[in-house]
Amino acid sequence: MASERIILGIDPGTNIMGFGLILDKGKKIELIALDVIKLDHLDSHPLKLKSIFEKVLGLIDQYHPDEVALEAPFFGKNVQSMLKLGRAQGVAMAAALYRDLPIFEYSPRKVKQSITGHGNASKEQVSAMINRLVVIAEQPKYFDATDAVAVACCHYFQRTAEGPATSYTGWGAFVSNNPGRVK
Repeated sequence: MASERIILGIDPGTNIMGFGLILDKGKKIELIALDVIKLDHLDSHPLKLKSIFEKVLGLIDQYHPDEVALEAPFFGKNVQSMLKLGRAQGVAMAAALYRDLPIFEYSPRKVKQSITGHGNASKEQVSAMINRLVVIAEQPKYFDATDAVAVACCHYFQRTAEGPATSYTGWGAFVSNNPGRVK
């Protein structure tokens, strides 16, 4: 593992997508950036997906992350919402894979567990713990931004504690490891 690496964390969404970038310095992490990409002004789902792809590529080209960590869609009661969220995550994954970056997925429960110590933490609790882990100069308006930093931090903790999580280094690897998700 390199002595320093940049991790891009993404909290996928079709109205608001959070992103956070941290610098892993071994035993220390520093916040590089966090924000949200607002998509609610776009009236069609395909346009939102196109914008997600372009914005994630822009983040990758601007910050040059070494790895991308994404929050996996959770299983909810609303199938349409889950489908849209899964598409948003897939498009973000595609952008990372397009730039040949390894991607890692973490369940919302795993992210909350690694940040707060329990998997049922609220967004407020996650945000409070992120504020203890990294210096945030100005508090973001949306929890999606701190959630994205939490995903990046979760990846940092997983890599330092247990070694690599599930990684896909290209479309072939993703398809072979997920035959039921791609038709």
